[in-house]
Amino acid sequence: MTPAIDTAQRVWTAQRWRQHPLRMTGIVLHLVLRTLFGLFWIAAGVNKLQKDWLTTDILRQIFADRLTELHPDSLQVMFLQDFAIPFYKLVAVFVTVSELYVGVALLLGLTTRWAAGIALVNLLGFSAGGYYDASLIPFFALGIMMMSWPSGRWLGLDGPMSRRYPGSRWF
Repeated sequence: MTPAIDTAQRVWTAQRWRQHPLRMTGIVLHLVLRTLFGLFWIAAGVNKLQKDWLTTDILRQIFADRLTELHPDSLQVMFLQDFAIPFYKLVAVFVTVSELYVGVALLLGLTTRWAAGIALVNLLGFSAGGYYDASLIPFFALGIMMMSWPSGRWLGLDGPMSRRYPGSRWF
């Protein structure tokens, strides 16, 4: 992205819309996708809170059930047996908290790129645990897209925070 539209104060002008209508349409589309992606992650995190992932062993049971569906020599079985099942409580906390963080951060446009990176870590974890299919591809694409462009500076708290803390890697 060009430095000329790296900050919110230069993005949302009528002149910018007249000069670059296609680029501005892309920015709006990106912001809509960021909002939907954030809502998805919040819904996922709230669902885990409602199903008591943090206080019960439901995740261990989910992993054990998944083991019966996978080929015994697969990488996914090794991941589940050697990491996910022994540390299911830690995994439940990480997944729930990170999903809520990613959702809120994307909606607020705060630490947007970091949130997208954590979303990708979650998606990789889901894939490593054998929870993958073609439906994950758009989520990976959205995560990479959210990391690639400074949408939190276009519309969000990343813009004011980056001006307040210049040089910070968070914004």
